Amino acid sequence: MVVLRILRYNPAKDERPTFRNYEIGPTAGMTILDALIHIKENMDPSLTFRRSCRSAICGSCALTANGKNLLACNTQLSALKKKRIVLEPLPGFQILRDLAVDWEPFFDKYRAIKPYLITKSAPPAKERIQSPDIRKRYDDAAKCIMCSACTSSCPVMWTDDSYLGPAALTKVWRFVADDRDEATEERLSMVSNEKGVWRCHTIFRCSESCPKDIDTAGCLEFLRKKVVWYSLRGRV
Repeated sequence: MVVLRILRYNPAKDERPTFRNYEIGPTAGMTILDALIHIKENMDPSLTFRRSCRSAICGSCALTANGKNLLACNTQLSALKKKRIVLEPLPGFQILRDLAVDWEPFFDKYRAIKPYLITKSAPPAKERIQSPDIRKRYDDAAKCIMCSACTSSCPVMWTDDSYLGPAALTKVWRFVADDRDEATEERLSMVSNEKGVWRCHTIFRCSESCPKDIDTAGCLEFLRKKVVWYSLRGRV
């Protein structure tokens, strides 16, 4: 048997969040998401949480379990090795209800960095060719599923709403490293300030919390080096 201690909050009627315990079992082979669905379907239909693909692709089910940001769909209860598991919404975001948070500020910053290929030259007859070696430069950053686990784990984000955050900056690096993109100077100018790469304190919590094992801090370091290189040449 496992006790799930879940933070509950309905702003329509609750003054503040409170914890509620749910005992379930047996739990062999059960993920956190399986447990949440079981509780909702059999114990408490009012429980609110996000989920979609159940394949660690969409990022919808990101939450905090025993103080660590992770995806509920690919985390086995047994992997936490606890008889009592504390589930909370991602920190740093406004709670909409229970485990669901307001992601709009996160996606506002994502939209602000123009997360798409920008080209200025005439399009080729067939496709923009890229070598495998160039592709490898941003392989890590391209794995990001925008679950916001890294961003919500960043202590800087907890105190500075203007900071773009590790997820958005990782996406900037993904396009800066892509030789098909033709907006490098624009992108670097966008992040060469105290809201961008210079606000990062290199705490490494972003890399530690990424469910796709992306070296987020490493991506930000590559981006900083690129900013410095262009700055020394007066191009940003």
